[in-house]
Amino acid sequence: LFEMEQAGLAHTLFPVGDMTKDEVRAYASSHSIATAGKADSQEICFVPDGRYAEFVEKAAPGRTRAGRFVDSDGNELGTHAGVHRYTVGQRRGLGIAHSEPLYVESVDAATGDVRVGAREALRRSGLVADGVVWTSGTAPADGLLLDARIRYRHRGAAARVKSLGEGRIELTFEQAEEAVSPGQAVVFYDGDEVLGGAWIRQSLPVAPASRAEAADELLGTLS
Repeated sequence: LFEMEQAGLAHTLFPVGDMTKDEVRAYASSHSIATAGKADSQEICFVPDGRYAEFVEKAAPGRTRAGRFVDSDGNELGTHAGVHRYTVGQRRGLGIAHSEPLYVESVDAATGDVRVGAREALRRSGLVADGVVWTSGTAPADGLLLDARIRYRHRGAAARVKSLGEGRIELTFEQAEEAVSPGQAVVFYDGDEVLGGAWIRQSLPVAPASRAEAADELLGTLS
């Protein structure tokens, strides 16, 4: 919904917009609506069995590119059956024997390479996004500190926004965040108010000096 602008919002009704989920269930129960006690669902409605990979293979035959698992230096660690099976930050289901847990760092749909590494490699200092929509219709001043959420159930991260022109923005986190995934939405909040959002196109790596500082901080915590 972050893509909705004022023209659309002015003609939109949200019938249960001011009710909590418990209130909706109570209302449904009091009116004998059959789904009042139905279990919560977080699945995609058209993939009810949760088998996303198989759905993609049927819906887009020939586009589920197989490829390699590679490390940060490009060394091959194994092969996989398709990039559609992996997402940034994923740890389970890789099927790679290694001395330490590996996480998906990036997915290259063009080459089929899935880059994996230690959890530290997931840290990002910011992101570049496009298709930005500001709910009020007016872009904020560069440097505005806002709350950015980069995925479902993300707790939100303090970040500063900068316009790059032509609907593109750069977001810089106050503290590095993990698993910034190109293709997903980033939505901006001020408390409960949605300020706008955009589509993530690129994640920005943490500068080497910042990584060293993070390592020092971790060592200090452990000592």
